[in-house]
Amino acid sequence: MLAVWYDRQGPAAEVLRYGDLTAPEPGIGEVRIQVTFSGVNPGDTKKRRGWLGSSMPFSRVIPHSDGSGVINAVGPGVDPTRLGRRVWIYGAQSYRPCGTAAELCVVPDEQAVDLPDNVSDLVGACLGIPGITAHRAIFADGPIDGSTVLVHGVLGAVAGLAAQLGRWAGATIIGTVRRTQDIGIVSDTIAEHIIALDRDDAVDEIRSLAPTGVDRIVEVSLSDNADLDAAVIRVAGVIAAYGTSAPRPEIPFWPMLFDNVTIRLLGSDDFPTKAKQRAAEDLTSAARDGFLNLAIGVPHPLDRAAQAHDLVDQGTRKRAVLAIGL
Repeated sequence: MLAVWYDRQGPAAEVLRYGDLTAPEPGIGEVRIQVTFSGVNPGDTKKRRGWLGSSMPFSRVIPHSDGSGVINAVGPGVDPTRLGRRVWIYGAQSYRPCGTAAELCVVPDEQAVDLPDNVSDLVGACLGIPGITAHRAIFADGPIDGSTVLVHGVLGAVAGLAAQLGRWAGATIIGTVRRTQDIGIVSDTIAEHIIALDRDDAVDEIRSLAPTGVDRIVEVSLSDNADLDAAVIRVAGVIAAYGTSAPRPEIPFWPMLFDNVTIRLLGSDDFPTKAKQRAAEDLTSAARDGFLNLAIGVPHPLDRAAQAHDLVDQGTRKRAVLAIGL
């Protein structure tokens, strides 16, 4: 099969290789997918770069945890009626050496999720890491119907999905962007209210929409927004953080303590299995219901994976995807 892989860490153009590898076979409880699209995430490029001093747990890695395609083989213990199903994939390269940047990919059966007829393979390839992270941020602390949720950085992949999942589940969403000029480029499907953080009255604007404080905050940069978060969260609210600019963020401890604020930190590879499965179910339902609007770039061919990685490392706002089975 054709695939992209690396056997050392470094810049994409230097370490990513393209060529033929032996086709994998599904083991017990596994399925094999003929991959159509492979989604590229910041986590994939960080592993390839050796971000924060991380090393390679395998001698060779086929990158990317997300993707979509068609099941073309099943292992022992898997329902044979799954053959031929269109699916989206999550966790393909989580604690495993071989991800979706290949014509064929093997994953545990439950990590290949049936795609509804009205959801494209392209959308399916973009649901995994950002969608499951977004779902955990929104739902880990209970139902949100009737709640007000502040979602920072709604132009990003995780935050954009978190906002849309929140609306799907019945919450009022206040989204933020960094600059006032960015407000106009946020789709009206993302959030009911958009606040620019470069405004001096950002806290007052949020408080006018949530006088007693927001119930939850989805946080893309805890170190940058901690003071604002403390000023707008309600007593016993939750801040769910999946990112920070400073590796050792400072927080306004006493105001948060007196408000009994919970800070939940989110690392997607190690979410509980049941949480991932619930997220997969809800993401599929929300996509089927037409609630998920994703900004996806023009797919790159498999042999141009390095260019897709570079786009992600440069902070592209559109999802980077490889087209494989077309």
